[in-house]
Amino acid sequence: MRIAVPNKGRLHDPTLSLLERAGLHVEETADRQLYADTVDPDVSILFARAADIPEYVRDGAADVGITGLDQAAESGGVADAASAAKEGDLVDLLDLGYGSCKLVLAAPEDGDISTVADLAGGTVATEFPAVTRDYLAGVGVDADVVTVTGATELTPHVDMADAIVDITSTGTTLKVNRLAVIDDVLDSSVRLFARPDVVGDAKVEQVLTAFESVLAADGRRYLMMNAPKERLDEVKDVIPGLGGPTVMNVEADENGNGMVAVHAVVEERDVFATISELKSVGATGILVTEIERLVE
Repeated sequence: MRIAVPNKGRLHDPTLSLLERAGLHVEETADRQLYADTVDPDVSILFARAADIPEYVRDGAADVGITGLDQAAESGGVADAASAAKEGDLVDLLDLGYGSCKLVLAAPEDGDISTVADLAGGTVATEFPAVTRDYLAGVGVDADVVTVTGATELTPHVDMADAIVDITSTGTTLKVNRLAVIDDVLDSSVRLFARPDVVGDAKVEQVLTAFESVLAADGRRYLMMNAPKERLDEVKDVIPGLGGPTVMNVEADENGNGMVAVHAVVEERDVFATISELKSVGATGILVTEIERLVE
């Protein structure tokens, strides 16, 4: 199985980090090659431009790909994993939780366009013409779409367009260029995409499970502690765990009292308050560790 991943840019490092955490270490190569092996002999990596990855997957050069939803939507149809894919669609298997951004419709703050309807008969500049045309059709507005390859935010100020559709993460660039958001066009993040014919394949499912286990571990911590056996119910009441805690008998303490070892997975945001409450009900030797992967 071959996975297409971004070869550079802001998505490259987080994607390689995800592969590492999922147990798919990418073997070092002498130079930046198009392909790389992983520790799994059945899985290899194809490095490509983020915008080209959807086409690599559609054409069969890769079985699955990791790139932004914005890129996949621009290149053609995208189907939800739970719905039937049409010919040419990519299947959106999993939101990988990074690279979040939005495609927005924006226009000059002091201009005549303040609603989507005001665009009728106007011109929109964008690096995402397919997504923009689909959006305009969806809102019932007839406007010309001009494709640009950079500096989209400048086009309304040089009379190339009345508005733009562009990516924003924080909105800072739009504000600097005196552009106001009129509408959200697409919420995007990095996803795992596949061709319909490989969905359900055993190796694809194995990779999907590995990625899901990494995401499930994010924001959770593993707690281990000792507690008096007679206070176990109180300890259980304190722990906001993932299911019930694991409880094991241990040797008696120095006073001959029965003790148990309690292990539990908790949300990271709950750790601070939980530790104080556990100490108040007699827990000792409390250890908190990070979780690399969690298969639920």
